[in-house]
Amino acid sequence: MGSFSIWHWLVVLLIVVLVFGTKKLKNIGTDLGGAVKGFKDGMKDGSQPDTPVPPASQVTASQGPSAAPADKTTIDVEARNKS
Repeated sequence: MGSFSIWHWLVVLLIVVLVFGTKKLKNIGTDLGGAVKGFKDGMKDGSQPDTPVPPASQVTASQGPSAAPADKTTIDVEARNKS
């Protein structure tokens, strides 16, 4: 029972196409290709270290240029009286 020849594989392919149909085989191929692409993208994203971009510091007129930047949870509000 050695190795199969090309004719054996062609007969097997013909039987698979007859059983499943070309549309179903095309959908399976598309799904498999999308899964492989997603896996490659996931592996590529995992290999790069996360380097977050530091936020740009904003300087308001009331703080002046020498003031240290406020942390993100602080809100600077100027209250005005209604007359």
